Amino acid sequence: MADEMLKAQVKAYVETNWEDIVKDIEDLVAIRSVENMAEATEQMPYGPEPYQALCKGVEIADRLGLDAHNCDGHIGYADLAGESDKQIAIIAHTDIVPEGSGWTFDPFKLTRKDGYLIGRGVLDDKGPLVLELYCAKYFAEQVAKTGKKLPYTLRCIIGNNEETEMADVEWYLENFEQPEFLFSPDADFPLICGEKGGWAGTIVSGPISDVIVDFDGGTVGNAVAGEATAVVKADVASLKGTDRIDVEAAGDGLVKLTAHGIGAHASLPKGSINAIGLLVDYLLDNGLCSDAERKFLELEKLCFDSYDGSTLGIACQDEYFDPLTCIGGTIRTVDGHFEQTLDSRYPTSITGKEITERIGKLCSEHDCELRLDLDMVPFLTDPETPAMQTLVRTYNEYTGRNDKAFCIGGGTYSRHFKAGGSFGPNDPSFPMPEWVGSEHSADEGFSEEQLKRALEIYIVSVARLMELDF
Repeated sequence: MADEMLKAQVKAYVETNWEDIVKDIEDLVAIRSVENMAEATEQMPYGPEPYQALCKGVEIADRLGLDAHNCDGHIGYADLAGESDKQIAIIAHTDIVPEGSGWTFDPFKLTRKDGYLIGRGVLDDKGPLVLELYCAKYFAEQVAKTGKKLPYTLRCIIGNNEETEMADVEWYLENFEQPEFLFSPDADFPLICGEKGGWAGTIVSGPISDVIVDFDGGTVGNAVAGEATAVVKADVASLKGTDRIDVEAAGDGLVKLTAHGIGAHASLPKGSINAIGLLVDYLLDNGLCSDAERKFLELEKLCFDSYDGSTLGIACQDEYFDPLTCIGGTIRTVDGHFEQTLDSRYPTSITGKEITERIGKLCSEHDCELRLDLDMVPFLTDPETPAMQTLVRTYNEYTGRNDKAFCIGGGTYSRHFKAGGSFGPNDPSFPMPEWVGSEHSADEGFSEEQLKRALEIYIVSVARLMELDF
């Protein structure tokens, strides 16, 4: 009975606070908080826009009655002090990936349509951050009513650099103790207990610009490129466009090619179409390259002809994780050569060193170099612990399902902490309509009803976690 009373009380709380929640999401979405290291300062280590969003997150937390702190622009946190200094924590982030192309809505103006919220960060991760803070507000109100503290301190961590380097969390863990348990509302339900390893590298071509004057595509390294352009020396009359490639004169014997693909998160490339790969095929099919450039393009083709790494000789999987993924994120023309970024999410049956060696060998064979940018080993949290089971059980109660914790290819904050996992708010069991985009995609959005349910799940889960012995 007590459980049902709690759930009823939580539901009423969510409904009462919902319009305030939407307004706070709107205020955060309005900030284009993309990492901007060109304008970073000691006080704003990831740039002025991420700093502005961090300040807004801390401001919201303070207004909701939490003990909120901005840690010199690196990261923020907000506490509800408990009987014990031991912490149960929730972490979400205020930074975003660039908006990219293909939007039909204003990415930085929250749109409400047919029960959905649309805007960059609604799902990843400004909306969930606001849920995190309102989860803590619920308990702050209960403490104020009863005068009885929670058994453990509840800490809301406000991240600010998740989409690129996660330098915020590295700074945090150098300066603060680990929480006893943590979850991050930055992924899928029912619960993510493990994450693939993360490998990133950059292929650097030789000095080639004989036919291809410029090659530019993608927005970030951890997303399939939705759009790419190439400027080549050619007769525009001799070239024909395709359903995904536009051809236009660029003056002085130059032609601009623009490819339109379908973007996706690097960890979930199935169904995507990489715009860079489209241009690589077009350039090769139409002979728009010198001999030196052809060697580079043939290497590019190996990168784009599969997203499971099979054409690069790194395909694999294991008993815990789905198959390896490998995608091309961005290509840029830099000082007379091309730089192509790769992003791979790998299981335990291969190592980052092996990936580097195999791709590096292919690069050497095509007169290119490979620069290693990142290698994070896979991690796995025991899904049978009482805390992890508490989260899954609560989700299943709210949905009538019987799901279990699972592993993913993405990288979230959870991998940096000693105990915990990534916990919603997205639910693959309740798909969104086609006109609503996913995280990192155009028209990013999410259902208001699912956000409401997620907040209820978070509050009840935290209440139950507070009853466990840590």
